[in-house]
Amino acid sequence: MNEKLYKAINAAAATSLATGICVLVTGVAAGVLLIVNGSRLLKHKTKVLL
Repeated sequence: MNEKLYKAINAAAATSLATGICVLVTGVAAGVLLIVNGSRLLKHKTKVLL
């Protein structure tokens, strides 16, 4: 009985860790893209305001 419980907890922990890493990577990538696009807009600010 204890072995089944251990395996279930181990699988849940591995899944949670993998999900957390995916969310972290996606968040960092989205943040970088937002910063790059924002800097492009600031670079061309005079053309946008005309």
